[in-house]
Amino acid sequence: MDLKFNKNEDHNKLLLSALKRKISTVKLGGGKSRIEKQHAQGKMTARERIDYLLDDKSHSIEIGALVGDGMYEEHGGCPSGGVVIKMGYVSGKQCLVVANDATVKAGAWFPITGKKNLRAQEIAIENRLPIIYLVDSAGVYLPLQDEIFPDKEHFGRIFRNNAVMSSMGITQIAAVMGSCVAGGAYLPIMSDEALIVDQTGSIFLAGSYLVKAAIGENIDNETLGGATTHCEISGVTDYKAKNDADALDKIKSIMDKMGGFELAGYNRKKPLKPKADENELFGLLPASRTDQYDMTEIIKRLVDDSEFEEYKEGYGKTILTGYARIDGWAVGIVANQRKVVKTKKGEMQFGGVIYSDSADKATRFIANCNQKKIPLVFLQDVTGFMVGSKSEHGGIIKDGAKMVNAVSNSVVPKFTVVIGNSYGAGNYAMCGKAYDPRLIVAWPSAELAVMGGNSAAKVLLQIEKASLKKKGETITLEKETELFNKIKDRYDNQVSPYYAAARLWTDAIINPLETRKWISMGIEAANHAPIEKDFNLGVIQT
Repeated sequence: MDLKFNKNEDHNKLLLSALKRKISTVKLGGGKSRIEKQHAQGKMTARERIDYLLDDKSHSIEIGALVGDGMYEEHGGCPSGGVVIKMGYVSGKQCLVVANDATVKAGAWFPITGKKNLRAQEIAIENRLPIIYLVDSAGVYLPLQDEIFPDKEHFGRIFRNNAVMSSMGITQIAAVMGSCVAGGAYLPIMSDEALIVDQTGSIFLAGSYLVKAAIGENIDNETLGGATTHCEISGVTDYKAKNDADALDKIKSIMDKMGGFELAGYNRKKPLKPKADENELFGLLPASRTDQYDMTEIIKRLVDDSEFEEYKEGYGKTILTGYARIDGWAVGIVANQRKVVKTKKGEMQFGGVIYSDSADKATRFIANCNQKKIPLVFLQDVTGFMVGSKSEHGGIIKDGAKMVNAVSNSVVPKFTVVIGNSYGAGNYAMCGKAYDPRLIVAWPSAELAVMGGNSAAKVLLQIEKASLKKKGETITLEKETELFNKIKDRYDNQVSPYYAAARLWTDAIINPLETRKWISMGIEAANHAPIEKDFNLGVIQT
């Protein structure tokens, strides 16, 4: 391998190492002392509960592990949003598991906790997947109640979704393994079956202190809403468990009796590993955001047998489209080409930029995949659509709108991987979060923003200079450089994949070597939900 390959490899592996360190810290939740406190109460932690429940913890993916990263620091932080969500298998059935992390503020709900729980329910609804709730929460985090309580996408939407999912026939099982108070008490009871752990689990609309203050009644929490009360007197819960392990074993038994799913029928053959070495991904992806590389070489290391059947290969070359298989599943791939290419007319086109011909090709290909019922995979490394008089006169807005229309109205499941740049309207056309990908993940090399850090800082600097000039202030070259660096540092923090993952703009930052696993499990999940409507582009400009 050449020196450039080695430099790229070192850069990308350092990014991966930083990701692994971050994940290791996040997995500690509220910290070792709080984990020890949980154990002293005879309780497993959220992650221990999930690992015990899953058939094989290695054959799972975690949604939103980095949610809350760098947020709520003034409140002590909120690692993983105070809730752990994994897609895996219980008694052979693919499902979602949602577990409150009681080591983080006693499992209290921050605003981002609500958003993350709603994302889990969205995935379950889209894919008709069973969902298991492991409840251990003190309820809404009161200092931030105004940001989670009353709006459409806030706390109450969880229970609305419980009801909708039940009407859709989506299995929901809840185990109360700790506190379950106030409005949160509705979640397990709106599930199909509810379990409660003796002595540690409790459910009530108001705890003993509030009951005393409200109506003057003296009662302890166990008598008020413990396992014996709800299994033998109120009938609120269906099963009493001796401890955490017993509750999780009962869930396994319930899942074991479930019937099969009606399938969408996506095409799958025997999986094959890529012929090309997957580990070379780290050396092929450039360290610099402006360097060229051939996206075809990336694709060869992601698809079965490294076979990629390209569609319209000689046309619209800044987007690659074609058919392949990932872990046996047939997929249609739409990927940005990051090298400068030459058109048939001899014109040069910049890599990573969407031109009219590229958008036209992608639109047609997306329609073809919908016609053939083939899931779509988007590989993003895009700086946006081409600008300038030639592009505008050629109708770039119209052609871009066609592509956005096709992505928006696509009825086959879509999966998005942000490999490098994800800027501006390019993010939209390449199926960013706003366009309902079933799963969207980023590599550590990703950036998501309206534009790159340098470009944005230059624009913002010009605005700042104009403002200062109006005030009669002069700016020295030294002051200008200082101002530019300050703006760029702030902007660079916001384009980081960690900033995006913290806010759930992506479902995860992943090791590039796990890309095949995420897409495969995502398509398997999507296969549980037959397509219920036809592909229709509606009205578009021709």
